[in-house]
Amino acid sequence: MSIRALLQDAVACRWLRALDAQFAMMIAGEQQPALMLAAALVSRDAGEGHVCVPLARLAPDHIDAGAQRPLVEALFQAAGQPEDWQQQLLDSPAVSQGEEATPLKLHAGRLYLNRMWQYERRVAQFFAEQNQALAVDPQALAGVLDKLFAPQPDTDWQKVAAAVALTRRIAVISGGPGTGKTTTVAKLLAAMVQLADGPLRIRLAAPTGKAAARLTESLGGALRQLPLSEAQRASLPADAGTLHRLLGAQPGSQRFRYHEGNPLHLDVLVVDEASMVDLPMMARLIAALPAHARVIFLGDRDQLASVEAGAVLGDICAWAAEGYTAGRAAELGRITGYTLEPGPGEQGAALRDCLCLLRKSYRFGSDSGIGRLASAVNQSDTAGVRQVLAAGYTDICHQVLQESDDYNQMIRQAVAGYGDYLNGLTTGAEPGAVLEAFGQFRLLCALREGPFGVSGLNERLEQALFRRQLLSAPTGGGRWYHGRPVMISRNDSALGLFNGDIGITLATEQGLRVWFRMPDGAIKSVLPGRLPAHETAWAMTVHKSQGSEFDHAALVLPDRLVPVVSRELVYTAITRAKRQLSLYSDTRLLVRAIQTGTERRSGLAEWFRAAEPGG
Repeated sequence: MSIRALLQDAVACRWLRALDAQFAMMIAGEQQPALMLAAALVSRDAGEGHVCVPLARLAPDHIDAGAQRPLVEALFQAAGQPEDWQQQLLDSPAVSQGEEATPLKLHAGRLYLNRMWQYERRVAQFFAEQNQALAVDPQALAGVLDKLFAPQPDTDWQKVAAAVALTRRIAVISGGPGTGKTTTVAKLLAAMVQLADGPLRIRLAAPTGKAAARLTESLGGALRQLPLSEAQRASLPADAGTLHRLLGAQPGSQRFRYHEGNPLHLDVLVVDEASMVDLPMMARLIAALPAHARVIFLGDRDQLASVEAGAVLGDICAWAAEGYTAGRAAELGRITGYTLEPGPGEQGAALRDCLCLLRKSYRFGSDSGIGRLASAVNQSDTAGVRQVLAAGYTDICHQVLQESDDYNQMIRQAVAGYGDYLNGLTTGAEPGAVLEAFGQFRLLCALREGPFGVSGLNERLEQALFRRQLLSAPTGGGRWYHGRPVMISRNDSALGLFNGDIGITLATEQGLRVWFRMPDGAIKSVLPGRLPAHETAWAMTVHKSQGSEFDHAALVLPDRLVPVVSRELVYTAITRAKRQLSLYSDTRLLVRAIQTGTERRSGLAEWFRAAEPGG
């Protein structure tokens, strides 16, 4: 059978997307079966979040084929099973190793789509080449930090992080829940305005509207507690926006208003929830920064990577294990007063010396089951996970869904979780209060489809609410009803609504309106018919929950092992809970999940190791 026919079979059984097969056939003819297969695979991997395909993986044994193993083996047989993939690929004008404009790029034994190669190179060059040391007065800086950070007997990593960000053009601060990322940023921004010679244009941004709103609220609260003059407070930003809003997303277009030829008007940029920033967005953001701008990335390196391609924060923070270079450790020691042990050598200095990991959680005390469970999951400590679940912590409820009654009980408990929200709907509370009540509880899923996924759980929850007359079902086959929560799934810059924004449908004298909290804290309403693509949001995926926190989070895992259920997904879900966690999962499947890490193939680490990243 020809390779074209096999690719079409792969599309028919959904092992490949139609896009993957069409791309492969577009750049390769029947006389180039190896190129055709390689192009299909690199396109498929890009759709699954990988940036590139190492040539060493171009073999049937390295392909995750599942039930399609015979089809994959047939594809490689039709491609001739070349021993020298590099030569096979470079024989084609569709593949190049340099600046030529070709659909595919081959670099250091890795095959890329051209645009992914361009994005990765730009990010690597930015962090490795443009992270200049800033001219500062060490004594003045030390004095300001001493006033903002109370003395600590052990190393205060928040203070170290502030010193890192105040002495480099680029800084990356990573920490788990409750480690004080927002507090750190508030203090370093306060130090920045106190040390500045003039006014600074500071902007705050996050990948989603929810994350931006939370950054606005938490950072505003932290800044209000700091000793600043009115003039200094006036120079600090009042609110955060989404990255799409920051860059000026154009309706119906992939273009942005701000780019390399029209840079952003700012001096300092703070980006929260950086783990959610995919490689293409990171490259576009970097391109839009003016040459003098300073940027601070905040995030949790252990959370899920973005849905789109790349795991930029994780790739960068992998260098944290190397420690600071000797000169940098001494510099930070002089500024903070702490003795920092340097790491070996100088390799990766530009990256190592701009990182700081926050290591102490102030949210979860020693009696917190949530904190202990998150730590055990993050370390793949299966025995520790079992111990926590068996210990009877009051802030964790673990249930195994074995029988239909267990599933029905979970639905009843979810309805109870939304009790305050439903009460606010009944009593006619103000939209802002209703939105706040809805944010107290959330049902989180790993999947989108099926009884354990978003679609199935949303449907079952709606049925339960209608059956118990807690909400009135829509008439005439419609989808809209008083109290329906929705999540935006496509950006609409004209309305100021972006992917991940949550709205609540309320009945008014003028009919149904959907109310949203904007990043600046304002509440706005939109007619249901004007909304961009959206979905019901009683339940949401763990991916969509990133950037959010809930008093009570409930995680529902499927009744079988699926690749998407990984250590990072479970950790991310657990750390959405501030006070209470409900976990619906078979313990055996949970343990298997935390032994499975998410893999995102990229070449960033190798670019950073190279002496000349652009070479």
